[in-house]
Amino acid sequence: MAGRGSGEDARPAGGRRRVPLAARVYDELRHDLATGELAPTERLRAERLAQRYGVSRTPVREALARLQADGLVQRHPDGLYLYRPRLNELDELYELRIVLESRGFQRLAAGGSVQVHVAAEHDLPTVRAELARWLEYRDTPPEPGPDLVAADERFHTELLRAAGNSALAEALAAVYLRVRPVRTMDVPTAERVAAMTTDHITIAEQVLAGDDEQALHTLTAHIDSSRAHVRVRAEQAIAFTKLGRAVRD
Repeated sequence: MAGRGSGEDARPAGGRRRVPLAARVYDELRHDLATGELAPTERLRAERLAQRYGVSRTPVREALARLQADGLVQRHPDGLYLYRPRLNELDELYELRIVLESRGFQRLAAGGSVQVHVAAEHDLPTVRAELARWLEYRDTPPEPGPDLVAADERFHTELLRAAGNSALAEALAAVYLRVRPVRTMDVPTAERVAAMTTDHITIAEQVLAGDDEQALHTLTAHIDSSRAHVRVRAEQAIAFTKLGRAVRD
């Protein structure tokens, strides 16, 4: 990615609005951290990142400060690193997912109350679009990797956005940013991909049929299953790491 120019602003051709370099570096660095392009154990040195993105150190430092404020980067005694949740923090983040995603259904159920004035149902065209996408995935399963993780996140955030509160969806997206590196590095089996696809199709069909109560039940069971799987995989990875330290080549 190096060699795309330096200075304080990127200047696209054609007179389009200039994008501040710090914003561009922020987006690219966040993407690279979330998709594993940069290792979670790699120290985030401004000098090295400036060379990677073809900029000076100033926009890199600004981008790192934003990522630290977002909770995606943590300061350790020797420098900045990608946020790496502990096992109990993983559980807490998945619990927060359930709270946020359930709230979408609860808002609709409370639509007739004085306190909350919302539509009585989801934005059905949005739900239909996601259903169509996952029906295609059922027929042609996607390859495991960052694109599949992104598609999974999109399903959940769009389902929540369809309940009528974009702020809830943005909060959910922020949770996903913190768990995405863990999920991206855990390559799911074909069976896991098929189970994810089936669950998404079932949830969407239940929403479209107006059975929000059953859809919420399927959704929470789906998230709980994902949480249990990620925790087991994380525990296995920790065990293998400890085993690796006990032997030599």
